[in-house]
Amino acid sequence: MNKPFPARSESGRIAEIGVIGGTGLYRLLTGATEVVVETPYGDPSDALTVGTVAGRRVAFLPRHGRGHTLPPHRINYRANLWALRAAGVRQILAPCAVGSLRRDLGPGSVVVPDQVVDRTSGRPRTFYDDVVQHVSFADPYCDTGRSAVLKAAAASGTVSATDGGTMVVVDGPRFSTRAESRQYAAAGWSLVNMTGMPEAALARELAVCYTSVALVTDLDAGVDAAESVAQEDVYEVFARNMEMLRGLVLDTIDLLPAERDCRCSRALDGMEPPLGLPGPTS
Repeated sequence: MNKPFPARSESGRIAEIGVIGGTGLYRLLTGATEVVVETPYGDPSDALTVGTVAGRRVAFLPRHGRGHTLPPHRINYRANLWALRAAGVRQILAPCAVGSLRRDLGPGSVVVPDQVVDRTSGRPRTFYDDVVQHVSFADPYCDTGRSAVLKAAAASGTVSATDGGTMVVVDGPRFSTRAESRQYAAAGWSLVNMTGMPEAALARELAVCYTSVALVTDLDAGVDAAESVAQEDVYEVFARNMEMLRGLVLDTIDLLPAERDCRCSRALDGMEPPLGLPGPTS
């Protein structure tokens, strides 16, 4: 049985901001309540944890499930995004671990990408299965969200965030070969990741703002011929930088606007929302 939703705001939403990330980010929220949301696409990765940050109602969703049990290709991305949108979320921050394709972006670096390349396959990647709708995705990340992350990093005095970069998303769960890694770097791409798509595209189809906050955990295999990526090293770097990433997300939430006036909010202008969802501003 679903747990009761926490108290709704005057708008009828239980949360306005969503965070999709690793389990170590749970401690973002105070006075948190778990909420189970049913979706037309099956179960999300986990229940939503809803609480308050800087006076804002925030819903946290562990991308890989509690205990990090879901590999990238088994995540139900459509259910995750639908659940957040149904709970009222209109702005999403999406911290993620990435490999670096550039020597100047070493482990521990924070990057706020502005472009994405989708090299995944076989993942359900749209809500528009039975109707022809073409949603603009030229600029995949929210300009307002990106600006808020960069301002929060600058104000912290301790976090140096790189503005811009292209993240290529691969299926995983294996890491790239050296040849693949060199190919991505030769294309001018900065980061490699396994979960950023179709997550970002699905958010756009729901007219939800989506901002990736990428933490570099390793130099990808093609960057350094003497090294290769190991899972334990990735986890260790991510854990070591968790407090920094948590603080950056908290500070960014405080800077996100209460009212949206960005291209994301107008993504469905003139279109029908998927499966009869209420309009993007309601």
